[in-house]
Amino acid sequence: MEVFELKHPLVEHKLAILRDKKTGTKEFRELVSELATMLCYEAMRDAETHEVEIETPITKMKTKKIDENKYAFVPILRAGTGMLDGIISVMPNAKIGHVGMYRDEETFKPNVYFFKVPKDIDKREVLILDPMLATGGSGIDAIELLKEKGVKKIKFLCIIAAPEGIKAMQEKHPDVKIYTTSIDEKLNEKAYIVPGLGDAGDRIFGTK
Repeated sequence: MEVFELKHPLVEHKLAILRDKKTGTKEFRELVSELATMLCYEAMRDAETHEVEIETPITKMKTKKIDENKYAFVPILRAGTGMLDGIISVMPNAKIGHVGMYRDEETFKPNVYFFKVPKDIDKREVLILDPMLATGGSGIDAIELLKEKGVKKIKFLCIIAAPEGIKAMQEKHPDVKIYTTSIDEKLNEKAYIVPGLGDAGDRIFGTK
């Protein structure tokens, strides 16, 4: 499995504000969206293009475009939806699916309560969106659901990843590439990422 940690001064700057407990809901939400855009840019670096002819105000020319119909984005509810605006701004015509999961507070394992994706999902490359890769449980389950639907190429985009989550995903799905803006130190006893940024869902939606 390949893991891509996006290193850039702008990313580091935005992450510093994102992690700060003083950062409010509005700014936190905007930063998650902006970082998602940057992750999408990196994850789409190997996107296939096809030649088209267009006409500029000056002349006709041949150029290249991406076929957005070959892609789908699947946020893991609820925090993953916080990344959608940033992704859609880059690929507005890609289809969107959803995976709904919640974490059991005692076992820390995810439980699936909702799963809906485009009918032709098996013909698309899928990018899973979740701000946090902690234990890896939610991501692993989401990948398995998509593979059961026949999806062959999957990438996982997250803002912050823990080494434990990366290791767990590597063991279960070595074919899935991970894109993150930071590989943090570890998980604590409550399975929160350290230093992390707290509960991404609560901070995106202002529920705490």
